[in-house]
Amino acid sequence: MRKKASGADRPDRLSGNNRRIRLLAAGAVLSAAVALGGCQGQRYERIELETAAQDGAGEAGTGAGTEEAGQPGAAPGAGAGSGQAAGTEEAGQSGAAPGAAAGPEISVTLESSAVDFASTMETVQAMESRDETVYVNATDLNIRKAPRTAAEVVTRLNTGAELRRTGYNAEWSQVIYQNQQCYAASRFLTTEKPQAQENGNGNSAPAQADSTSGGSGMLEGEAGLNPDWKYAGYAKISSGKAMLYRAGSNRKNKVVCVNAGHGTSGGSSVKTQCHPDGTPKVTGGTTGAGATSAVAVSGGMQFADGTPEAKVTLAMAKALKEKLLARGYDVLMIRESEDVQLDNIARTVLANNLADCHIALHWDSTSKDKGAFYMSVPNVASYRAMEPVASHWQEHHALGDSLIAGLQGAGVKIFSNGKMEMDLTQTSYSTVPSVDIELGDKASDHSAATLDKLAGGLADGVELFFGR
Repeated sequence: MRKKASGADRPDRLSGNNRRIRLLAAGAVLSAAVALGGCQGQRYERIELETAAQDGAGEAGTGAGTEEAGQPGAAPGAGAGSGQAAGTEEAGQSGAAPGAAAGPEISVTLESSAVDFASTMETVQAMESRDETVYVNATDLNIRKAPRTAAEVVTRLNTGAELRRTGYNAEWSQVIYQNQQCYAASRFLTTEKPQAQENGNGNSAPAQADSTSGGSGMLEGEAGLNPDWKYAGYAKISSGKAMLYRAGSNRKNKVVCVNAGHGTSGGSSVKTQCHPDGTPKVTGGTTGAGATSAVAVSGGMQFADGTPEAKVTLAMAKALKEKLLARGYDVLMIRESEDVQLDNIARTVLANNLADCHIALHWDSTSKDKGAFYMSVPNVASYRAMEPVASHWQEHHALGDSLIAGLQGAGVKIFSNGKMEMDLTQTSYSTVPSVDIELGDKASDHSAATLDKLAGGLADGVELFFGR
């Protein structure tokens, strides 16, 4: 029966000298080799076991094990001779399983040697070569640097997380996580995508690895509109889902809602209430002043080359997402495809409840290449006295001013003083700092290089806003 070693067995903690550690196990003198080192496994250990018999010693099977996800290692009542791993659970529980019998004390001598990876792998269970997509089917599954329960944990993933599997045996799978070769327990991976689970707010929220973020972040899950949220009842198109991404490192614990303007099929044929109190608009725009209802989501304009604005705002949103994740900001993406069934009120209410600020991306309908500006809150007493505008309009301006400063610092052309007063549905329902920013107009360049420049400037602006 193969014995598994545990304890201080990482290569950076070994030397040429023999080291001794204590285990609980049973049996006679054994020799085994175990793979060590991160994902490349450049070392192995020769293990010599010298048993010291004790009264009442039992057969410990596979030794002191660890549990890789939210399930216990041994069934209650497992006694001597059971093949279950009794031991440390990695998902919030610890200790031996009830009834696990103690085995004899074993003295282990560890001796390390440098060998190539191929030789090392011959000493452990071989892996079949695979090239397939797999999904996590567990809560808090450990993703490790090596195929050992004592190896360093790189991250933990939840149900629905998507990985590429490159190697497999019954115990471990070799997987690619954020361009790193790592390992996960095979029994918690499946080739069929698990069904979505419900989160505490009643929203469908499967977590999965982000395949589009370039390693900057991880997709936490999707979120729909909760009808109990304030102002949610004013939305008319609300069946779509926003996607929440978590930054991979240096997290700032701030969520930025990135709203790619337009992109809701049928949105122009539905109308929503302009203001929560039913008062009329105080400025013109897509809908004229004096109106009490406005188009739920307009279709947007077309650039001079015929490209739809909605296509460019989507590309812009994706570029900005990458910049923000790389800087440690979490990102709520309102739209990640050509169509999302969320009107302007639904988008705003999602941002109100799930984000720390809300940035809607647009280009103006003029043809002058006039530069970037944001839609500021009209200086009309009745409008600024209306809630939630009264409590938040100064925050909206602070965010808009910060974004313009970031764009200006990146060398982006700015229109006039960087702002234009406009009574918007978004601002009228926002309870977090929120702006509609116009990044140019029909005549503006919208190449990938320009979008990257704009994304950098906007990310700088977000830093300025939260660094106030």
